[in-house]
Amino acid sequence: MNPDEIRRDFPLLKDVIYMDSASTSLTPEPVLASILEYYRGYRANVGRGVYRLSRLADDIYRNAHRKVAGFIGAEGGVVFTRNTTEAINAVAYGIKWRRGDVVVTTAAEHHSNLLPWMRLKDRGIGLKIVEPDRDGSFDPASFEAAIGDDTKLVAMTVASNVLGTALPAREVSQICRERGALLLLDGAQAVPHVPTDVGDLGCDYLCFSGHKMLGPSGTGALWMREYDLLPLLVGGGAVEELDLEGYTLKGGYEGYEAGSPDVAGGIGLGAAVDYLRHAGMEEIALHEGRLTRRLLAGLLDIEGVDVYGSVDSRERVGIISFNVAGVSPTEVAHLLDEGSDIMVRSGHHCCIPLMRHLGLPAGTVRASLYLYNTAEEVEELLAAVEEISKIA
Repeated sequence: MNPDEIRRDFPLLKDVIYMDSASTSLTPEPVLASILEYYRGYRANVGRGVYRLSRLADDIYRNAHRKVAGFIGAEGGVVFTRNTTEAINAVAYGIKWRRGDVVVTTAAEHHSNLLPWMRLKDRGIGLKIVEPDRDGSFDPASFEAAIGDDTKLVAMTVASNVLGTALPAREVSQICRERGALLLLDGAQAVPHVPTDVGDLGCDYLCFSGHKMLGPSGTGALWMREYDLLPLLVGGGAVEELDLEGYTLKGGYEGYEAGSPDVAGGIGLGAAVDYLRHAGMEEIALHEGRLTRRLLAGLLDIEGVDVYGSVDSRERVGIISFNVAGVSPTEVAHLLDEGSDIMVRSGHHCCIPLMRHLGLPAGTVRASLYLYNTAEEVEELLAAVEEISKIA
């Protein structure tokens, strides 16, 4: 991986230090070019026409599905969605629930992996919440205690979008297999940053977003071990046979993608996967690990700065939440932007229950790293935070 070469593909980095990739990553020039090529060169719908433009669009769009599936070690296909939220909701809607079934999830989840399960209470589905330790970590024994014979599904994130802490997904997978429960993993903060293999994870459903992995906004994917869900939508493009008495949906992912899809978005997501593979996911993980270790150590050394989550960088992805004593998270983010051109997130990060659990009513400042960040940028952030701590 060549950081200088990579940064040339992100012109915005000439003007700012961007450290909010946990929310939305930047998009490199080759991905943008793939989208423009579609619009300029073969703009057509997919799965509908036999003329050359439609067939070309269809081939490239289908190939994008294969690329994304291969990226997570899947032999079958993936269903393209708008984002992780839609993918999780597709599972919540599509499972054949019975009154009395129970979902187990955690207090560290993004709202998108809480609200769909909470809404099932109206259908008689129970909900158990596993809470983290004060540092945001989880003991697998807590899941063993929560997962019972009535547990239909366990839904958890692979890594916290607030703390960067890795959750014990593989240990929970083993418990689920022993207890006969399904496992959904929110991979939004893991798939873009570390090598991911669904076989290794042992999950039944994996959900992730394109806009966090260099792809276009409004793209994401749902992988399922078996195509056993009721489709969230039915309609054109998903139908194999139809008469006025009934219908048969297409097999595989196509039966879950009713309606005209975001063809350009899917092609762009495929191009993003190409980009990440060319950079090398192992190399990306090592690069981010080095930056995370330095940022974590530097913040811990600044007087008046509190860092949340594990202090062991080996237990994290490149996300670090912190606060500066006497300065609100929002004000810290403003000062970093206006004084140093550093873009970070502030607030609750769509994790209000976790913020309350940690006793942080105003939330935190969150810096999140990606392949285009550098050691020099980390030092600039540390220097800027130290200056803010002095004036607090």
